[in-house]
Order: sequence, then C-alpha cells, then structure tokens
Amino acid sequence: MKAALALADGRVFYGRTLGATGETTGEVVFNTSMAGYQEILTDPSYRGEIVTMTYPLIGNYGVNQEDVESWQPHLAGFVVKEASEVPSNWRSEMTLDAYLKEHDIIGIQGIDTRALVRHIRDKGAQTGIISSLDLDADSLVAKARKAPSIVGLDLVKEVTCQESYGWTEGPWVLEEGYTSQVADSRFKVVAYDFGIKRNILRNLVACGCDVTVVPATTPAADVLAMQPDGVFLSNGPGDPEPITYAQDNIRELLGKVPLFGICLGHQLLSIALGGQTFKLKFGHRGGNQPVQRGDGHNVEITSQNHGFAVVAESIPDQVAITHTNLNDGTVEGVCHAEMPAFSVQYHPEASPGPHDARYLFDEFIKLMENWQNRNA
Repeated sequence: MKAALALADGRVFYGRTLGATGETTGEVVFNTSMAGYQEILTDPSYRGEIVTMTYPLIGNYGVNQEDVESWQPHLAGFVVKEASEVPSNWRSEMTLDAYLKEHDIIGIQGIDTRALVRHIRDKGAQTGIISSLDLDADSLVAKARKAPSIVGLDLVKEVTCQESYGWTEGPWVLEEGYTSQVADSRFKVVAYDFGIKRNILRNLVACGCDVTVVPATTPAADVLAMQPDGVFLSNGPGDPEPITYAQDNIRELLGKVPLFGICLGHQLLSIALGGQTFKLKFGHRGGNQPVQRGDGHNVEITSQNHGFAVVAESIPDQVAITHTNLNDGTVEGVCHAEMPAFSVQYHPEASPGPHDARYLFDEFIKLMENWQNRNA
C-alpha cells in the first residue's frame, strides 16, 4: 500500500507501508546506527518519536525475542529506506515487517531517507505524521501541525513499570572480573524506572548488584526504607522538565545514598542539583558520538539517544562537568564535588553501540564502596 510522511513545516515524502497500517503522529528524528534496530524499537526512550534509520537497509537479520530492551516497542513510528523481506540469521524468528504488525507499529519505507535526514538536520526535529489512510499533502501537514509537541509532555508515566520487581539476569557475554550470578552480589541497588533498558540491569548485575526496579513515582522515603547501597536513575523519554516528582525525589536522596544517572536520569539529577535543560535542534541518536573526558586525554565513542541536554552555564559551582560532546560541546557528564552523585548523558550499556564507557558501572561500584567505608 502507498503511504506518506508529512512534517509540520510542509515537507512531504511518499513511499510504501511498513508494519501496521493507519496513522500515527510524533516527533520525527533520526538514528545513525548501522545495526541494532530491534534494540532501538524496544528502547522506551523513543516514546512519542517517529524514528528514521539513516542506514539504507534495515531488517536484514530479522527479529527475535531475545534482543529486546523492554517488553514491547515504544516508538510512535518507524521510517526506513528499504526493509529486508528475507532476513538471513539463524536466530531470526520473524521479519521486521511482521514484528511491527504484531505490535501495531506504523511505518513507512521507500522514501528518500537521506533527503529526510538532511532536512531534519537543517530545519530541526519536528512533529510529523505517517499515514496510509490519507495521502493528501495539505491534509497531512495540517494534522502534523495540530499534533502535540513533545516539549512539556510527561512520557515517563507511559513507559514506567507499575510495580516493583527484582532483576537477576546478567550479560550473555561476560567480561573478565564480572559475574552474572546474583548470589555473588555485594551491593543492593534500587533502580528508578523512567524507561529503563534491560542491558543496564544486566550490567549492574554483572558488577555484583542485587537490583530492585521501582516505578518512576516511588517516593524517596520508600526507596530509603529499602536500605539500598546505591540508587540508579535510568534513561527515559522526552522532556525532563515536567518530571517534577522525580526531581523532588532525587533532591531528597542527595547526600543520603550514592546516585548514578544515565540519559534522562542525568538530566533529572542535573535539574535536582540546580541546573537547567534545553531542547537540542535534532538531538543525538546513534552509536558514534565522540565524548571527551574531563581530563582532556581520553575520548570514547558512545551510544546516545536524547533530544534534550543540560545547560552548561546553569550547573552550580559544586558540580563538575566530567564529559563533553566533541561534536557540539554539550554537557555529557557531571559529578558532585561533595555528595556521592554522578551521571552521564550517553549510554555506557550500549545495546546497540560501542563499549568504550563500560567503566562507568565500575565507578558506581567504587562510589558505593567508598560510601560504605565512610559510614562504617
């Protein structure tokens, strides 16, 4: 079937249906990863977004039930140049098209994704619509303009878990010095689920953590009552500013227990410390973002997925900027000088992406060890 993608600024692209049919709106963004489309589809951080893959052929190794980062896909729509109809992988269980249909995800293929990505890069990410029901350009653009902006929306409540649960699974491929056995755990960690990825949990287990995941709205008092050795602040979708309940809880936890935040968790921690955030023109999404550590001597290639960033000038004096994006100079990490709290904007757990930043989970372990020794 024919399908169309229209942007709020009037640009329209025509192609063919992919996955479910119908209409969907969301913020149109792009991801530069060459692989890992299944992990991208199931990353809760993409809630409310129509994701465009820059790599031209997607779906060539199919889809399976193991390589997922949450219980279902969360994005609003999916855009590719060409979706492979015949996957080649012994682990494949179904095609990309069948997987999208199974989860009612509307997509489009056959459009000029290079032109779309260049347009977003120049004009900025914006609201768009994918439709196989309405192919009229003027009508589609009008619908895109009426769709709500991602700014100011609380998307965390749409993806967080409803009840607490324990996590015991470690990574499939173990690195030297790590374990996947929860019985060997040395630290009790409570992880706030703002849209958490499973590979983050696997990495925490591998470092020796007994992990309990709690809903995003869990009061700080309830978390402290669990007597954790550390609290993890997860990734998640959208604008951090309206997530005031999380900011308040983090303020209550500061100085009482070690904190480690990733992505949205980094933004929420920065706000709780007195910082501010802003919306990036087209965000950072992909597995090739260069980040420089504060010492100026080390650069790591990182996996990223975010459309907002912390305002460097808003960070208080007692908070140090530990990492910086080499592409645009934005803040990629902070650390408090006195309280046990640090965070990074990118994804050290990757999935998909490079493992250059794997050491950050070890830093969290050291932070908890030092806190235990200090309070012994």
